[in-house]
Formats: sequence, C-alpha cells, structure tokens
Amino acid sequence: MSLSIGIDIGGTFTDFALEWQRGETLLRHTLKLPTTPHAPEQAVLDGLPQLLGGVGALPRDVTRLVHGTTLATNALIERRGARTAFLTTDGFRDVLATGNESRAAQYELFYRKPAPLVPRRWRLPVGGRIGAAGQELAPLDEAAITRHAAEMAAGGIESIAVGYLHAYAAPAQERRTRDLLGALLPGVPVSLSSEVSPEIREYERFCTTVANAYVQPIVSAYLKRLEAGLRAQGFTVAMLLMLSSGGLATVETTMRFPVRLLESGPAGGAVFAARIARDAALPCALAFDMGGTTAKLCLLEDGVPRTDRVFEVDRSYRFAKGSGMPVRVPVVELVEIGAGGGSIARVDATGRLAVGPKSAGSEPGPACFGLGGNAPTVSDANLVLGRLAAAGFAGGRMMLDAGAAEAALLSLAPERAAEDLAIAVTEVVEAGMAAAARVHAAERGAGLEDRVLVAFGGGAPLHALRLARRLGVARVIIPQGAGVGSAFGFLWANPSYEAVRGYPGSVAALDMAALEAAFLALTAEAKRVVTPALPAAAPLQIRRSAQLRYRGQGQEVTVPLPVVAPGAAMLEAAFLDAYSAQYGAPIPGVAVDLVAIAVTVSGLPEASRPPPSATSVDTLPGTTTRSLRDPDDHAPIACRVLRRDALMPDAVASGPLLVVEDATTTVIPAGCTLHVDPRGHLVIDLPAALPGMLAA
Repeated sequence: MSLSIGIDIGGTFTDFALEWQRGETLLRHTLKLPTTPHAPEQAVLDGLPQLLGGVGALPRDVTRLVHGTTLATNALIERRGARTAFLTTDGFRDVLATGNESRAAQYELFYRKPAPLVPRRWRLPVGGRIGAAGQELAPLDEAAITRHAAEMAAGGIESIAVGYLHAYAAPAQERRTRDLLGALLPGVPVSLSSEVSPEIREYERFCTTVANAYVQPIVSAYLKRLEAGLRAQGFTVAMLLMLSSGGLATVETTMRFPVRLLESGPAGGAVFAARIARDAALPCALAFDMGGTTAKLCLLEDGVPRTDRVFEVDRSYRFAKGSGMPVRVPVVELVEIGAGGGSIARVDATGRLAVGPKSAGSEPGPACFGLGGNAPTVSDANLVLGRLAAAGFAGGRMMLDAGAAEAALLSLAPERAAEDLAIAVTEVVEAGMAAAARVHAAERGAGLEDRVLVAFGGGAPLHALRLARRLGVARVIIPQGAGVGSAFGFLWANPSYEAVRGYPGSVAALDMAALEAAFLALTAEAKRVVTPALPAAAPLQIRRSAQLRYRGQGQEVTVPLPVVAPGAAMLEAAFLDAYSAQYGAPIPGVAVDLVAIAVTVSGLPEASRPPPSATSVDTLPGTTTRSLRDPDDHAPIACRVLRRDALMPDAVASGPLLVVEDATTTVIPAGCTLHVDPRGHLVIDLPAALPGMLAA
C-alpha cells in the first residue's frame, strides 16, 4: 500500500486528504478536526492516527506527505512574530513607514495603514552605499554593524532583516553584514533582501525581507516540532510544503524562505480547482473556496490559475487593495475576504448588519460549537436555517447546539425572529462575496457570466448556488472531496521553485550573452532547490519569463519566454504581444525596458487521475427530508436529504435538495438540476430565472 496525505491547517479546521491506488481504483479518505491554534502541530499529530486507522494503514505506508499552513500569515496579521530588527542603508530607515505614499482610501479621514512590523527603534541605519548599476559608492560601515549587534543582543532581538539600497544589483555588502552578524550574534537568523526578493523597488523588497525575518523563527520552530512528532509516530517520508505559487518545496527551503508560505492554503485550493477545470475541459472557471475564516476567489483560464508577483498581507481598510503590506513573492492571484463559517455578524456604528472580517476561529468557535463562543456567526445562521444538521457535523465528531446558535443571533436584534436574522446574515455574506468577485474580475478585464463556478471548502457548497445566481453563472461544480479541497490540491501539486533577479536596462542595449548567463545561473539556482523534493533522476520542466515595460511606465508585464538564447527582437516581440493582449494595443515609438528575469523549475505535471470506481444507476438512494427556510418569503420548505457517498455517476435529481457528506453540505435550491458526472463531481445547472430560494 502506497499512500499520499495532504494536510491543510486553516483558521478553524485542520483538513486531511488521503489517496491511494488499488489496481485501477482510486480510493480516498478524508478527515476534518478543529485547529489547535496555540500548538498547530497538535491537530496534525492527533489526526494522522485517526486518518490511517480509518483505512487500516500504518505510517510506514505513507510515501507522500504534503502540508500547507496559515501559520506565517496569521503571525503577520496578528503581530505574533519574532522580535525583529532591520538593518538598512543610512537615510532609508523610514521607507517601511512611508511606503509608496499612496492611500487605499483617498477620502477616508480616519484611514490608517498597517504599522511596520519593525518599530523605528529597531530600524538601524548602516553606512555604505551601492549604486543602481551595482557599483560601490561608499564602503560598508562595519563598526556600525558591531555597535548595532551589541544593541540587538541587549534588546533581545530574535531575527534580523538586512535590506540595503540596490542590493539586488550587488549583494556583497549584505553578505558581509550577514558574516559579521553570524560571528557577533550566533544563532540569530539573518534574512537578506538580495536573496529573499532580489528585485527593484526598495519598499516592496524591504517589506518582503522583514516579513521573512519576522516569521522565520516561528515557522522553523513549528516545522521542527512537527517533524519530530512525525518521526515519533513512525513516519519516514520527507514532508513537503505548499508554497504560495502553487508549487512544493522541502522543509529546508521553507525554513529559509517562510515568506513563500503565506498563501499556501489558498494556493492548494487553486491547484485543486484547476485540476477539476482541466478534467472537465472548462475554458474558463471561477474557483470559490470558503472555509471557517475566509473566502477566496480565483480566476482560471484553460485550467490554469492566474498568478502574480506581489500580494498584500493584512489589508487594514475593508480588505481594499493598497491597504496592506506588500510581499513580493510568486503567488496564485486571488481575492480573499473575511467571509467564512466563523465570521462574526454584528451591527455596525450606522445600525447596519455587517459580517466579518473578524472570525470566531476554532477557539471558542461559533456559538453552535458549544465551546464557549457566544458571538453570532455564519455557521450559526446556517444551522438555524436548517442547512446544517445538529448531528453529523464534521463527520459526526461534533454535535451542534441549535439553541446556542439562536441565542447568539438574537443578540443582534432581540425583537426579530432568529430565522429572519439568520437569513439576513447569509444574504450579507453572500452579497459581500459576490461584490468581491465582480471587482476582482473587473480589475483584470475578465467576465464572469460564461464561467463555471468550482466550489470547495467546508462552507462554499452551502452558499455556492446563491452566489452563482448573484454573479449570473449558470453552472456550479462541487467536486469530490470538496470539503477538504485544498488538502487534495496539495497532493496534486508538483515541486516547483522560481528564482528571480532584478535586471534593469534598455532591451535595445542589453548584452545578450550576459543575459543568457544570468538565465542559466537562475536555472541552476532553481534546480538546486527543486531537485531534493523530487525522486532521483525525475524529469524537470524549465520555464523562463521576463518583466518588461515601456520606458517611463511604473508597472511591468510578465512575459513568458522560450528556453533559448534571448535576442532584442525576440524580447520586444514577446512584450508587444503580451502588452496588446492585456491592454488592447501597443504604444508605437516608445522604447522597451527590461526590469527583471525569472526561471521556474518544476517537476513534470502528473497525468490526470482516473475517476473513482463506481457503477451508473437510474434511481436515487433512499432519502430523508429536512425543513429549510426560504430566504425570500421565509416559509419552511420540505427538502430532500441525500448522502453524497450513495450518489453514483449519472444520478440525476432536481432541487430543493441537501447533499450531505462528512466535510460539507451542498444546498441545491428549487429549480436547479443535479447531475453526477463520471468522476463523482456534482454538476448543478441553474435555470435562467429561479424562484424563491435562489433570488438574488
């Protein structure tokens, strides 16, 4: 028996996905446990024996173990990272505070940007200067580093970031600083901007390096504890970690660059949805991942998620773009809002109902969990409306308390009925997700009406059909394993790493031999990182790209390039094609500049897995019924309840339906048609006009 396990630690639940092949049959098993926020590894170590015991397997049978976690993201948002110092070029210590001088909300009088991770006291200036072309303009002040080391030792500094001006062009001064600090402060980790984010734009580069240093001790300690626990249980397989880019890396790589873990969970979800979209030959889709804390939406084109090179952490103003801390690493492009099952409903200062972004998490959790929480949440609303059953939640491991859910909702407006308040909470959260999806698509010039919504996560199937109706989407797919979709996505990802280097200059004046040498050096760097995560002699896929722009522009276009020696004509032609595709037309008569180059090395994509073995049926299994509340007229509706594991391929049914499984529940309103495809996915079609339950 050869088993593969994916583990996703979220803010509310820790999800486990298990796959193995028996002959021609693909078998799966899942598990969902509450996250243990004060010791995240504990839920993992508690769950693995249960997961393996459910299929009669042992730790030695596991040949692939992939993990993703929100630990680094939560440390940044909650400011629970290491006590960090930042050494930077004299005169630039306040770059972290001034940023790029833009405001996410131009007319918000009380707008506040997130405070820098390092207070001014520990932003320490160092003499020395590198020019934009990499020339040394002033020598490094080593005496200042010695003085600062004594200050940091006395101040209990646990991690150090180093970011000098133009270090991407000449990293020698940063490397010398690390050597000095290693001798003066042994055991204190040092992150260099020339290694973490070797690109232009000092604000983004400094933020990324500081974020890396800020979370490095926490992530390293966590991974060491987890590895020790796995060894104690008898696991011998080397664990891999999901990166924000959708690729996998070794523990050693992620301990060195933990900032690349920030969006690991959502990236796994994007990989999961992308595989579903490719298997279904969907030209365009919208991935919808809703868990206990947040909801994520990602655009997919031809089964490939869109990617970006920078994203923001801790958006402080209504999740608005530009209100967070920029982190410049490869990342799956998505929009994330505070709308999950644990999102707390409240009446704001204007008397309006608002939901999120604050979440009840797993401790104390929603009121219905019965763990001491008393704030009304989305999960409480779904329980009161009948969408969730008190028994059978999380595979029968939790009994939900309907009375506590009603009491929590009534705290919003005691004069209203609990069912009315529950409907209002679900409508607010669905409207917020729909608005986020529209804005995300509009910012990228994409439409939504022709897309198929691929919904997964513990909360998404509860809301997917109403969200689809609001967006004008006509078809929804709820994949097999949807409740732990990100964990399955981890299993379907490949080891991958992008090496990048700032390389500014005019395309027409570039030394192409030197540029090719730089590409080859990046290829070697990426191979060194990826090879340990792959089987011996595994084939590799190499992709090159360049960031180019018209002279005078402030933003670049990422352009894929063939793996051949570059030429000026080839670079310009590739840029013009990409620019025209994104903006509609090129700009004649303007020179083209190169900003950065990158090489991504990855394992070859795995072939599509066979569908789980099953036989077609013409009739549905025996059903029960449950009373639901119609969101429009508030009348009770008798709704059939089906067990998902009893639905075989080719089964067809019409709403209203509830399809129940261990990790989630799918709500299918009246007027919708359900069809189970050959892979066991629920394919739900919406009519052009829907009554009652689904009206937007």
